[in-house]
Amino acid sequence: MMRTRYDDELGKLGGELQRMGALCEQAIAAASKALDANGEELRRAVFEADDEIDRMERDVETLCLRLLLRQQPVAADLRFISSALKLISDLERIGDQAADIAELSQYISGVKDRPEALTGMARAAVGMVSDSVRAYTGRDLALAREVIDRDDTVDDLFNQVKTELTALIAKEPGDSGRWLDLLMVAKYFERIADHATNVAEWAEFAVTGTHPRTAEKRG
Repeated sequence: MMRTRYDDELGKLGGELQRMGALCEQAIAAASKALDANGEELRRAVFEADDEIDRMERDVETLCLRLLLRQQPVAADLRFISSALKLISDLERIGDQAADIAELSQYISGVKDRPEALTGMARAAVGMVSDSVRAYTGRDLALAREVIDRDDTVDDLFNQVKTELTALIAKEPGDSGRWLDLLMVAKYFERIADHATNVAEWAEFAVTGTHPRTAEKRG
């Protein structure tokens, strides 16, 4: 009976993390759309998702602590639960950064000459968040490592955006405030990708018992 309850709670933990990941995806997607259409409803949807992510972070933390204190898990289960306590902070920050993008959208929505790489960053960020959570809940090491590798692609896109916006600032200094806002949006997408990478790294730890950054230092 105790083992059945324990397995149920582990399953609940995985389900809650999937829900948090889905909310993050929704928030990023809505924030991206708000950049194209200055919609108050889109921004409100992002802020509501962010609030729900904050609430879920507290609930998942409580669930993890309950599992650790009552069940005293070992080996793979211990790594799965303890790493969940780490990665929920990354998911919470992703929600915050989606909200930051939504906040900026009211000043730059519909801007022409926007770097095409910005759209690529948004799409890549959503995919990384989705796959990193899926790698964690599915204990999929190959997918986790794939997500980690994809962070370089987002960094390259960010550098493209930065180069284009620097040129636009020089060409149209009167609109420099708008271009700087777009640069901030790109930076938020880049940070979202970083947090997704963190989640994927915790997924690797949950499977192998070794965090990839620790392994790099040893190497």
